[in-house]
Amino acid sequence: MSDEPDKQSGRRWRSRLRKLAEDTERKSGQSDPKANRKASQLVAAMILVTAVTILLPWLLSHSRERVPYQPTFVEQVRAGNVKKITSRESTINGSFVRAVSLSPDGKGKKVKKFKTEVPPFVDRQAFAALLRERHVVVTARRTMLVEQIQEVVWWLAPMLIVTVLLVMLLATLSKKSERPRLDLLGGFGRARVRGKSDDDERVRFTDVAGIDEAKEQLTEIVDFLREPERYSRLGARVPRGVLLSGLPGTGKTLLAKALAGEADVPFFSMSASEFVEAIVGVGASRVRDLFQQAKDAAPAIIFIDELDAVGRSRATSSGLVGGDSEREQTLNQILTEMDGFAPDAGVIVLGATNRPEVLDSALLRAGRFDRRVAVHPPDRRGRVRILEVHTRGKPLDDDVDLEEVAAATPGMVGADLANVCNEAALLAARRERDHITAGDIADALEKVILGAERQLVMTGEARRRTAYHEAGHAIVSMLTPGADPVRKVSIIPRGMALGVTMLERDDDRFFHDREYLLGVIKVSLGGRAAERVVYGDTTSGAESDIQQLTRIARLMVGSWGMSDAIGPVAVVPSQSAETAWYMRPEVSEHLQQTVDTEVRKLVEKAEAEVLDLIAAERDKLDAMVAALMERETLDREEAYASVGLTAPAVTDLGHETTEEAEG
Repeated sequence: MSDEPDKQSGRRWRSRLRKLAEDTERKSGQSDPKANRKASQLVAAMILVTAVTILLPWLLSHSRERVPYQPTFVEQVRAGNVKKITSRESTINGSFVRAVSLSPDGKGKKVKKFKTEVPPFVDRQAFAALLRERHVVVTARRTMLVEQIQEVVWWLAPMLIVTVLLVMLLATLSKKSERPRLDLLGGFGRARVRGKSDDDERVRFTDVAGIDEAKEQLTEIVDFLREPERYSRLGARVPRGVLLSGLPGTGKTLLAKALAGEADVPFFSMSASEFVEAIVGVGASRVRDLFQQAKDAAPAIIFIDELDAVGRSRATSSGLVGGDSEREQTLNQILTEMDGFAPDAGVIVLGATNRPEVLDSALLRAGRFDRRVAVHPPDRRGRVRILEVHTRGKPLDDDVDLEEVAAATPGMVGADLANVCNEAALLAARRERDHITAGDIADALEKVILGAERQLVMTGEARRRTAYHEAGHAIVSMLTPGADPVRKVSIIPRGMALGVTMLERDDDRFFHDREYLLGVIKVSLGGRAAERVVYGDTTSGAESDIQQLTRIARLMVGSWGMSDAIGPVAVVPSQSAETAWYMRPEVSEHLQQTVDTEVRKLVEKAEAEVLDLIAAERDKLDAMVAALMERETLDREEAYASVGLTAPAVTDLGHETTEEAEG
């Protein structure tokens, strides 16, 4: 197909988005630079006038010293030191004939101009007689309108200044935002939408790999947005909402962008947490603004990331006013907007979440998020295609086999694989190479899974004890039926661990039988058992092993029906911390004690078998420890050879032997 139609459609899309931006800008009332300059000058003039109105009377009044009415003022009148005063209500201003010191010893600062207040309990007639007797000229002044205005301004000025500063602050923030707007509080209700208008930066389905099933479910949405008449002619209605759910890093956001790129429509993206503010009602306003923008640009796609931030089940709400109230109002507004779509609106809402089980049931009913697309971690073939996408433009050496890299990364999602490729490129550049080698990718993989190597100085005894711990894991894994085989054993400190044992895992395993799970528990106990056999005690190094085996044992007993004493009854709560109260299992105290007893019996039995195995195979344990003390790291073949065993072959996709790693 020629690229000309795509270019024309891209130009049409950019033109439509520019027109929408111009319309929005015109509606928002954004002014030109000259108007902004005039507004700034007006604000400055207001502040100057206010300052003069307040400060001038204050400075004039503070040019006189306040003196006590009794005894200073009264005594000076009697002494004939006051010839003229000016009175306004109870305030008296005047000047002494001779300067008077206000300190008792007469050595302090001397005052000539003064002011004082006549107390209300003073006998006004006696005071007037005193002034007449001493021939004091009295001038009375009434409060002028200007002075009354000054009093009002004096009280209103602080609020006026704060308001002006707030307006200026909001104007500055709105200019820095993606969509300038000069309205005072209305800007809080505007949706801060992110989207791309450059056709060269748009993502397409060719940039998304490893999640083919999800892409296939979105294909008909692309067709509808491109040719809506073909569907409307048959009475078909495209889903109003599509929920993308999956583990973090599986590519939900990338898939949403690719859907918009393939359909050649505007893409409006927001995170659900951006709707919620401390001010109640702002979230609902932003939802309305977002949907209105999408309707104006229809056909268009709205993408709400981390939907569970506002879409959590209302059955688990604490019922308190504040954050929950704002979140529920925002959720209600999303539901209302989705219900208000006309069949030909041409707006599709995409939501993404890592926890679909906590979403409110109202979101998932028909007519809202009618279609749910699960974005699963990729299988081995999918990881190969993801690696091919992320190594585009990166010079790979001839020894790099992406099939082997994919086989060594079970359980990794697209974000993890992208991180591995980037780390490999950084390592190659640091080593001043022109190409990325297989060694760079292997080192990058270990760095991502295990962490960077630590320059930790360990004593010989500490290294030997670490070697026994890791060798214990490896020996149990090699000799336990159903357990994962060993891929690498190392006593080099990485991340938070002093050593590590990497196992191969069959990533095509979709369920686990009892034998396999018991094997995982026994391997987790192997390091601790080796320390007990060799040293007679244990250390704190087995903390993570104990946590892992306890979790598996509780699930076996309380969720997977692998205990005869409990039977096929779910007694362990869901792993989601926000499961509604009516979804949680009702567990009596007696049944909970039975679960604890069964878990303990299962683990203790496994530990006894592991201790017997380590004691019986002590020679193999010592041989592997000797090899680790000499070489620090043993790969798959070296680890099995050190104990006189042959490394088992692992079938890759049914036709060749590969190695797998478990992070």
